[in-house]
Amino acid sequence: MAKTQITAKPGVPQVLMTREFDAPRDLIFRAHNDPELLAQWLGPRNMAMTIELYEGRDGGRWHFTHKDPDGNEFGFRGVFHGDPSIDGIVRTFEFEGAPGNVSLETATFEDRGGKTLLTMNAVYQSVEARDAMIESGMEDGVNQSMARLDELVARLAPVR
Repeated sequence: MAKTQITAKPGVPQVLMTREFDAPRDLIFRAHNDPELLAQWLGPRNMAMTIELYEGRDGGRWHFTHKDPDGNEFGFRGVFHGDPSIDGIVRTFEFEGAPGNVSLETATFEDRGGKTLLTMNAVYQSVEARDAMIESGMEDGVNQSMARLDELVARLAPVR
């Protein structure tokens, strides 16, 4: 199984994440841009995700909520910048539990001969905001999400 590389350099308000998937680029992009697919993999395994809004276009808004087994809800929202395409997705990201702490996220999908290198770059307003996100359990959430995405694309990918 592939491993997600997560890099957060000291003093830099950025987190860089990469992972290779054994699936074509268009499928990895679709899993990021199709709300029905997105809800199947994004977030920790023990949380249910509801997508309230997903306007995948320049200036479009998105909003989703994760609900844990105890009924606690965690909302996230943002705005798309540019039209999402197989060349990349750019959006803002804000956890509603920490209003005003907005990051800019970019996802790119690089073809590697039938496999895809997913690169996600999150830039925060400050190192402190980045560190708070990391301390909130970001690494575990990202790793669970990437494992779930691996499982999803394995079910959806054409047999080779």
